[in-house]
Formats: sequence, C-alpha cells, structure tokens
Amino acid sequence: MSRQGTLRFKHIFLIRLVNALTLSTFFQPDEYFQALEPAYQIAFGKGANVWMTWEWQHQLRSSLHPMLFAIPYIITDALCSAARIPLSIRSHMLLAAPYILQAYIAAIGDWYTWKLAERVYGTDTPASTFTILLQLTNPWQFYISPRPFSNSLETTLTVAALAHWPWQWHAPTTVKENTKTAPINLTNLRIALLLAATAVLLRPTNIFIWLTVSLSVISTLRFTNIAVLAREALLCGSVALAVSILADRYYFGFWTFPPYNWLYFNVSKSLAVFYGRHPWHYYLVQGIPLLCTTSLPFVVPALYRPRSPSSDSPSKTLILRTLASTVFVTVATLSLIAHKEVRFIYPLLPILSILGAPHAASFFTARASSTSQSSRPQRVLRHKAHLAAGLTINIFLAGYLSYFHQRAPLKVLNFLRDDYEQRLVTSSPPASDELFALFLMPCHSTPWRSHLIHPSLNAYALSCDPPLHTQPNTPERINYMDEADRFYAQPEHFLSQEIFNSTAAARIPRYIVGFEGIEPTLHSFFTSKAGSKFKITPRPAWSSNNGLFSEDWRRAGKVIVWATGHYDKPS
Repeated sequence: MSRQGTLRFKHIFLIRLVNALTLSTFFQPDEYFQALEPAYQIAFGKGANVWMTWEWQHQLRSSLHPMLFAIPYIITDALCSAARIPLSIRSHMLLAAPYILQAYIAAIGDWYTWKLAERVYGTDTPASTFTILLQLTNPWQFYISPRPFSNSLETTLTVAALAHWPWQWHAPTTVKENTKTAPINLTNLRIALLLAATAVLLRPTNIFIWLTVSLSVISTLRFTNIAVLAREALLCGSVALAVSILADRYYFGFWTFPPYNWLYFNVSKSLAVFYGRHPWHYYLVQGIPLLCTTSLPFVVPALYRPRSPSSDSPSKTLILRTLASTVFVTVATLSLIAHKEVRFIYPLLPILSILGAPHAASFFTARASSTSQSSRPQRVLRHKAHLAAGLTINIFLAGYLSYFHQRAPLKVLNFLRDDYEQRLVTSSPPASDELFALFLMPCHSTPWRSHLIHPSLNAYALSCDPPLHTQPNTPERINYMDEADRFYAQPEHFLSQEIFNSTAAARIPRYIVGFEGIEPTLHSFFTSKAGSKFKITPRPAWSSNNGLFSEDWRRAGKVIVWATGHYDKPS
C-alpha cells in the first residue's frame, strides 16, 4: 500500500470506527447469535453461559467467523486483567472490542471498492471518486457495515477478491491474427482465489458471484490460461477448505462440513421458510432499492447498459458487463429461495456503487469552462439542490436507523448489566441460582451474553427453534408452535403451565422484561388464581422508547423492565 493509499485508508477507517462505536440500535439477531455469542464462548469457554442457537448445535455455520471475533475478546480481557481495570469499565471495553475489529473490516471493504473502481475507471477520475463517495454516504452501508454479520465479512472478502482479480484476462487483444492475453500477477490471482473461497465457505450463496466471473473469463482465455486458472483455483480452494475443515474440527470437536449441513437443513428440509416467505420479486422491488437508496437512479441505467465513460475502452466496458452480470445472476438465483433478506445480497453493494458511479459523476459534475493549462480537466459541481436533497435523505436514514430505531433492546441490557454490577459490590450480591431477568418477548429480540457479559447473571428468554424433527408440508410442521408462538397465542396459560409452574425448576425472576403490550397480561396473571400465590405485583423499574414504528406488532411500543420485588421481601 502506497503512502497516499495508507492515508486514504486511515481516513476511511476513522469514519468506520466512529460509525461502529456510536452505533446504538438493534437490527437482526444474527449480528449476535451467529457471531458474538459463539465468539464469546470461544474466548471464555462453555462456562461463559452463552446462548448457542440450534444452527451451532447442528453445525450449520463456519467457525472461521466467530474465531475471528474471539481474538479481540481474548486480547481485551487479558489487557483488563493485567491493568486491573474496574468491572464496569471492563464490560464497556468488551462491548466495544469486536466492533473495533468490524470497523477495520468495513474500512477494508470500502477501500477495496475504491481500488477496484480505480482499476476500472483510472486513478482520481470522477467515476472512481464518486464510487467511494457513494459508499461512504450510503445509508445501508453506514447501518450495516459496522455490524459483525457474516454478510459484512463476506462483502469485504468479495470486493477485496474482485480488486485482486486478473481483469486483464477479460480483454484479450488480437495481434497478427493470434490471440494473446496480458500477463497476470500470480500472487494477486492466488489472493483473489483464497479470498473468494473463504467467502464461499462463509456464505455458500457467494458461489454465484464467482461462477459468473469465472465463466466470463473462461470465454476469453486460451487453453493454457484456463489450465492455469483451474490449477490455481484447485490449489487455493483446497487450502481454504483444509483450513476451514480443521477449524471446524477444533471448534465442534468432530469432523463436520457446515456448507453441506447448511444446504441440507435449509434446502432439503426446507427450514429457511420457518423464518419467513417472500415473493419472487422481493430483491427487485425492495432489496436493491434498499441497498442503493438515493443512488438507485444511477445504478438502474448502469445495470441496463454498463459501459465505461471512456468511449475508447472496450476492455473496461467488458469488465463492467461482467460485474453487472454478477448482479443479475445472483439476484435471479436467490429469488428462487423462499426466505429472503436484503443482507443476503449485501455483497453486491460495492459492485452497484462502482456501476452507478459514472452516471452519478456525469449528473453532478461537468467540465469547467476554463483556460487553465492544467493537464487534468477541471470539473465543477452542478445540480447542487439534488445533491443536497440526496445527502439529506441519506443522513436522515442513516441517523435514524443507527441511533434511534430499535435502541431499547441494547439499552435494556445496559440497564440490567449495570444494575447487576452495582449489586455485586454490595454486602448482599445476587445468589448464584437467582434468575435475574426473564425476557417475555419474541425470541432473540435482544443480544445475549455478548452484552450481559457476566456468566453469573442468570437470565431466561423464550426460544424459537425450528421443528427439526418434522418433514416439509406435514401437519406436524404446519401446526408447529415454538415457545414465543405459544406465549403470544395463550399468554396466561403459557405463564402458568410453562414458566411459573409448580415444578422445582420454576424460579421467580428479579426482573421481567418485555414490550409494553404484555403489561395487561402480567397484571392479569399475577392477580389470577394461578399467579396470585406468588404474591407479586410487577412495577415498572425502567422503560425506553423503541423508535417510531415496528414491523412486528409484538414488538410495538416501549421496552419495559418490571421489578417483581420477590428478592426485596424480608426472609
């Protein structure tokens, strides 16, 4: 990396670091349960009391991702122990540690998006400059890139691999009736293939991007170059596969292959639909518009007719057509799968930014009518009102989603953790078997041990494991109800029969956590015949707004913590 490139990367990293450390909202549970929870267990052992979801119990996920995030946990804990950092400060440092790493990963993704654009459009051209501007001002990128999703790492791996890819292979030139191909840097090719293989192992659907790129380049190569590509792909793929298999063997304790398990459970057993069905056009009418937001008017024509701003650059136009093809192939293939989420096509965002950048540059800038003798044409801004409106929309969306929408699921864990830490230093700390908090809300509505931190802070939340024992389209599958479903279907019955029953396993919590819609249910239950014997009158101890709207009626309104008063009664 050149000195100028290092300075540029430092600026991007600083932006993403601030982005990551100020992020204060909840988006999807996978941010925690597919990354931070298993990472926390790797760092602190099974005694850390983490919540390992069914996907980890059945080896659907690669261990490479959580192993990466276990590193900042281990380093931070060692530093805190060596420096004898107070308990509360240690908690905040452990909260921040994985997000500092993710900020670095996100910055690498932005930086390689810029590098790829410069390979296509040239260094410091309007198109390459607008590529990084589109990335840094994109609301989705601001909202998602600092979060430790596997999709976020997949996106960085994909664009970094594309930046190292031998694009000169896509543009053979004819000399004296013989086709020759520009020489390639074998090291860059191997880096690209290793990164691509890792992305595919991390998220198997990433294969569609690389099938498209590979088929495109094969059509332009001579047999000897095809042989080189096949040899290197086999070599690099084998290395990545071996590392992944050994990591999974170490993590799970036996030999397993998560990509196969993922395909088996999600495709053969059709369990993905348990988390929602979406129409075939979801990615067209919602996914890509949400990814692009205000850059959509520039991306659509670029997808329809990708071409280089330089009319004399057919090779660059061919590269852009290949990138556009990856979008069409990936979106078309993933549209066949019933369960869809915008983040599943997140790796396409850097490609969309690169494709749309020339159109954005052409719309917002123009050549200056100057008599300057500068060798580089000067450009001036135009359509400033449109630019200001677009930036205002992006800032509003990024700000609202990152700092206001669904803040309560994080804030409530801060309240519980701080309250627990204060009690630990008193003369009567919570007993080891005390149920500190009971979460009566849709499952995975909050993070877990990655934010509760202390393994002795006992808590219970409703689960929502899918019906692994059932077959698709059977009555048992259709009528299956998980714990959260049963609670919201018959709340008082669920509380009396499954939570506050007469068995020895039933424990009264110090706090009950839920959305405000369950408050009448709690009061009704604890005044009923089944609940009155516990002599509890829940009283609000903490509450927080959770944004202006909710997509799920069960999550509507404030998040409230009710104190049961059970542990405050004289013995």
